[in-house]
Amino acid sequence: MVYPCWGFEYFTGKQDREVVGMMGKKVLVYNFGVVFFVIILLLLFTKGDSMFLSGKRPENLGAQGGKLAPCPTSPNCVSSMEKGSSFTSPLLFEGGGEVAWEALIGAIKGMKSTQIITEEEAYLHAEFSSGFFGFVDDVEFLLDNEKKVIHVRSASRLGYSDLGVNRKRVEEIRTRLNNLFQT
Repeated sequence: MVYPCWGFEYFTGKQDREVVGMMGKKVLVYNFGVVFFVIILLLLFTKGDSMFLSGKRPENLGAQGGKLAPCPTSPNCVSSMEKGSSFTSPLLFEGGGEVAWEALIGAIKGMKSTQIITEEEAYLHAEFSSGFFGFVDDVEFLLDNEKKVIHVRSASRLGYSDLGVNRKRVEEIRTRLNNLFQT
């Protein structure tokens, strides 16, 4: 027996339940496909044109009193000026700070999807964009010539977790600098 119900037909009986199960799966797959298609369209038409996934540039960027901004409580930031799980070691150098600073700028310019926003004598702010979705992370560097370190802070603009992306980025920059100094 078949009963109409909200645009679908309601079936009874063993064979009818199998048909309903198959129809339910088809409807679920169809709905998932429509949602996926809409998300892809949003991503394609908003990438680069809006703040959809890039987020707004934070207002707390920059060096204040010789320090970079603290990390938020979410696990999507690392900093050499933090304690606890957000801590990452500063970038170490030998010799003059000017040489290390120029090497850092060269290392950053050699990385994909990177744009240097602010370049000062002892402060640098760069934006790193993820490939497909275009998420933007803010990475800051602060040169401390006296201690022969470059402090670093890398933070995601959006989301709660970054799945370790900021920490991996800092380690990639560290490796690039070490390779430049060894040659």
